[in-house]
Amino acid sequence: MKNLKNKVQLIGHLGANPEVKNLEGGKTLARFSIATNDTYKNAKGEKVEDTQWHNVVTWGKTAEIAEKYLKKGSEVAVEGKLTSRSWEDKEGQKKYTTEVVVHEILMLGKKD
Repeated sequence: MKNLKNKVQLIGHLGANPEVKNLEGGKTLARFSIATNDTYKNAKGEKVEDTQWHNVVTWGKTAEIAEKYLKKGSEVAVEGKLTSRSWEDKEGQKKYTTEVVVHEILMLGKKD
């Protein structure tokens, strides 16, 4: 049960090609966003589609796989944990972001 404390699973489509960086020490980092869609009926009975965007970060071998096989529009299932961080921009303003740090990617949809 301890692994359930911070676990995220998403199925969605990439909004853009992964942005990949090779860092000092040989580590690879990949960033991309995933859109998930939910459909529900509002109080008037009208069908409403809600799209949420999720920032995704992955490291190492998983980042290399993302770089090689994923592209804008790819459908994927990802599993990881939710993290939040903050930093200061060039103007000294504090910025915040929440990301899914992914350790597993499953490619869905058609093969190219």
